[in-house]
Amino acid sequence: MTVGTGDATAPQRRDARRNRQLLVEAGHEVFTEQGLQAPLDVIARRAGVGNATLYRHFPTRAALVDAVFRDQLTGTTEAGERARAAADAWTGLNDYLQAVFGTLAADRGTNDLMTTHVEGIEALDAVHAHNRETMELLLERGREEGAIRADVTTADILFALAALGRAVPALTTATTPDAWHRPLALLLDGLRPAPAPLPGPALTTAQLGDVLRELGPHRAPARGVNDE
Repeated sequence: MTVGTGDATAPQRRDARRNRQLLVEAGHEVFTEQGLQAPLDVIARRAGVGNATLYRHFPTRAALVDAVFRDQLTGTTEAGERARAAADAWTGLNDYLQAVFGTLAADRGTNDLMTTHVEGIEALDAVHAHNRETMELLLERGREEGAIRADVTTADILFALAALGRAVPALTTATTPDAWHRPLALLLDGLRPAPAPLPGPALTTAQLGDVLRELGPHRAPARGVNDE
């Protein structure tokens, strides 16, 4: 007889959903604290499950990262949509970057994702594409409106933002949580129309990708002999 089979499997499904949620929550905590290269066994222990359970739900690090940060990445895309709809390009650009850098300062894991090249994360690929398109649209509008210098390219600004974004965790840790506002304001001011041309050729899209790969993710802190 098969009576009761459904009742037996339902608790298993609930346990599996609970374990997955615990792993996502623990992953967010650990990635935020240590960056994306944090040991996965630390996440499993934080969630109160074994390594086998972690790998059953998330066979790869990329799968776990995607599940942990999908909501934050969606928020960045939504900020980009608001920026595109702004009354003028300068307001849209400023508001967008304030939102993005607020996230970079608050979450080290998201900082790793947004400022480096990480393979195999579908949500990240989508947000990078959307971010580039947002910047292209805002820069084009800004040039037409006379608010942004004519010689700046999308690769110029994406590289500058990635470099500054990488410094945000150290900046906020060593100073104050809102210390990033000052260098971002200085960077934005450099986009204003200026008579002096930029030196050298602009980065190509391929060159920009190579530079971001070279930056690499933040390295997890060394584990002491007494670490559990």
